[in-house]
Amino acid sequence: MSTALNDVHERTNLTANNKFELMLFRLGEAPGTDRRELFGINVFKVREIMVMPTITAMVNAPQHVLGVANIRGQIIPVIDLPAIVGCTPKRGLTILMVTEYARTTQAFAVEEVDEIVRLDWSSVLAADGNGGDLVTSIAKLDGEKDGTRLVQVLDVEQILRNVMPAAQEEITPQSVGDAVVLPKGTIVLAADDSPVARMMIEQGLGAMGAAYEMTKTGQEAWDRLQAIDTAARAEGLTVQDKVALVLTDLEMPVMDGFTLTRNIKSDQRFKSIPVVIHSSLTGTANEAHVSSVGADAYVAKFVASELATTIRQVLKR
Repeated sequence: MSTALNDVHERTNLTANNKFELMLFRLGEAPGTDRRELFGINVFKVREIMVMPTITAMVNAPQHVLGVANIRGQIIPVIDLPAIVGCTPKRGLTILMVTEYARTTQAFAVEEVDEIVRLDWSSVLAADGNGGDLVTSIAKLDGEKDGTRLVQVLDVEQILRNVMPAAQEEITPQSVGDAVVLPKGTIVLAADDSPVARMMIEQGLGAMGAAYEMTKTGQEAWDRLQAIDTAARAEGLTVQDKVALVLTDLEMPVMDGFTLTRNIKSDQRFKSIPVVIHSSLTGTANEAHVSSVGADAYVAKFVASELATTIRQVLKR
């Protein structure tokens, strides 16, 4: 129990300072080169790292799914991550990273796990299309130094959608239930750095009949909220006349969702605006973090009907 409490305390300290831990790994030689580039994944999403176990090939498995592995009594799909990003693992697929995303468990085969580094989210920049749709952000390991090592942070949500599209929910007005009624003239201000997550949020809010504005980072959402406040005051209104609710992811470059929420709830102008955390970081520890920064609700990605229910409940308070 004490170890678990220490883990929660450690995580809380990180999120209180806009920091996180990134697990670095390598997938082999990059296309057309002999370089073994670094990739990263948030440690919060990694359940365990292990030497490659026996994998059972499955009939009609999706492309890039090597098969399944029996890990502590749970049958888990194993995904060939180097094949997805186009790398060639000269040293073989030796390591398995077992991860938890949005209430699902899967394992990624990689060539090598390197180290865990602690970074400030301000050292992570949006990829802006570099790396196609598989990379959400680029982390600078050595700060602003010239020649800093760069890490590509993979968009696991997009990868899972590409590999196992049949598992995705169809989002329709019928699937979300009754329309979400916002106060007249207001919007949902949403923030998420993953293109596929933004697409699903937009589809979900559209199916709910809720007007929205989408941003890509916590910093962008924070800047936009302040701009809306300025514009509202010029009209003799308040920001609450313009923004009904803020919907935010947790993991985002420059400013994470924890910091965005804390900024909103500590500012007299904005503190009455409900904030809903919408994240693939599931589990009781992460939900406790959400509560500690003052969010009004937490909902795991991505079930549109649950998101709609949560938004309705928050707006009624």
